[in-house]
Amino acid sequence: MAEPVIQVENVSMMFNLNNEKIDNLKEYMIKMATGKLRYNEFWALKDINFTVEKGDRLGVMGLNGAGKSTLLKVIAGVMKPTQGKVNVKGVIAPMIELGAGFDPNYTGAENIFLYGATMGYSRKFIQSKYDEIVEFSELEEFIDVPLKNYSSGMKARLGFAIATAVSPEVLILDEVLSVGDAKFRKKSEAKLRGMIDTGITVLFVSHNTSQVRKICNKAIILQKGQIIESGDVDEVCDKYTEMINK
Repeated sequence: MAEPVIQVENVSMMFNLNNEKIDNLKEYMIKMATGKLRYNEFWALKDINFTVEKGDRLGVMGLNGAGKSTLLKVIAGVMKPTQGKVNVKGVIAPMIELGAGFDPNYTGAENIFLYGATMGYSRKFIQSKYDEIVEFSELEEFIDVPLKNYSSGMKARLGFAIATAVSPEVLILDEVLSVGDAKFRKKSEAKLRGMIDTGITVLFVSHNTSQVRKICNKAIILQKGQIIESGDVDEVCDKYTEMINK
């Protein structure tokens, strides 16, 4: 039997949605203190169960609001599930919301070390990868410029270059193949393909079934926070195509 790398057991994720309009912090604190703050419970994930074995590449599909990004954040450890548990073996490289940990007032160079630290890597390790990161991002001329002067594409390229500078056991991708221009997207896809070809385990969120078929061997479909289909990638992609064409 193949070794399980990711085990998701009875995972549910609930958010409190405030159903009242509150105009200021004072009003919020008064209502909270007096027990008058009212919420609607929203379950983004409901009783999710699956196992990903070593070397598997699992595609995660679903319409907007299905719970895909929430699921990846729970697996990556960004969020703690309301119920259930997740076990992951090995180093994770999560590519979720690339550049979300950047500080706009720091330069690109400074943000390389900051972003690396948020991913759990030492300054020494990032220093050893610094030249590779800058070269891949193609931002040599702008690396000492504050990030607030970067375009969104430049930020995403820098985030991608940092996230792919490691050798993880688990790679988590959330719609990241749309990063940058066409030339950089092709370069990014080739970099990811090289990482995948080493036999690492992959979780890949995408609406693009052709990308899912190309990268993955298995897939699941989420709908309203629940898994409604799972299995071979071609069969699940066919089901997803039928679903979105209805």
